[in-house]
Amino acid sequence: ALGSFYFLHESLKNIYQFDFKAKKYKKVTGKEIYSDTLESTPMLEKEKFPQDYFPECKWSRKGFIRTRWCITDCAFDLVNIHLFHDASNLIAWETSPSVYSGIRHKALGYVLDRIIDQRFEKVSYFVFGDFNFRLDAKAVVETLCAKATMQTVRAADTNEVVKLIFRESDNDRKVMLQLEKKLFDYFNQDVFRDNNGTALLEFDRELSVFKDRLYELDISFPPSYPYSEDSSQGKQYMNTRCPAWCDRILMSHSAKELILKVKNDEKIVIYDHIGPNVCMGDHKPVFLSFRIAAGAGKPIANVHKCCVVQ
Repeated sequence: ALGSFYFLHESLKNIYQFDFKAKKYKKVTGKEIYSDTLESTPMLEKEKFPQDYFPECKWSRKGFIRTRWCITDCAFDLVNIHLFHDASNLIAWETSPSVYSGIRHKALGYVLDRIIDQRFEKVSYFVFGDFNFRLDAKAVVETLCAKATMQTVRAADTNEVVKLIFRESDNDRKVMLQLEKKLFDYFNQDVFRDNNGTALLEFDRELSVFKDRLYELDISFPPSYPYSEDSSQGKQYMNTRCPAWCDRILMSHSAKELILKVKNDEKIVIYDHIGPNVCMGDHKPVFLSFRIAAGAGKPIANVHKCCVVQ
């Protein structure tokens, strides 16, 4: 379920891509398309996660693709990743952090260990894609419904919890939130849009486990998932999951040092989403635009504009 397009401006010279089988760089010329069995293509690494990482699925397409590039003596990896989702809102709500958070933690750790193992020289890296990072569901519900009472609905045949209903204590016991396996119906979606939802960033905690290994610029865009796929509802979220910043662009701390920040030009590095007012599918694409200093650890000879889009 992963694919990547890389576009290089014609003004760029001396661009090389790494051949993982031959363990050497090859000069990039013209247009290359790899579309068949990607696992056997030497110009990239593509792996699926071990099946036991997400036992609820009989099979999975989740995994990662890595390519390695060298631009004017500056080498870096671009890693496209797709982590596991939350299969049930009810299970995600049970514990803090949720069991799904632990599964994503394990899978992301696997990828980071894989791309810095001893097979190849270590370089800076950018990791981007659908991380499926979710807000801490239990903490979010407790905050959004702090003054509500909870009603539990169970299946008649199994006594299994199938729905939670949170009602205001007064105000005619108005329903604030309905929670089911694939339903997250909160009465006021504006809380996820106002000021780009930044009030909820405190519940975005999954990346904190990797703070010593990964860096991310400040988020200043609203949760990227799950948007309505109705073409007339560009800003509307679906009532299937709690909105969250699933789509991210992260980097190693050495990659952070490659990004050239020019004083008095705050727009030189931009981390944002695409299509805020139009339908883009259930995910809003996220991009990171920046200048990169060629020749890591050396005097800066050239500066190139780069843009990573998830």
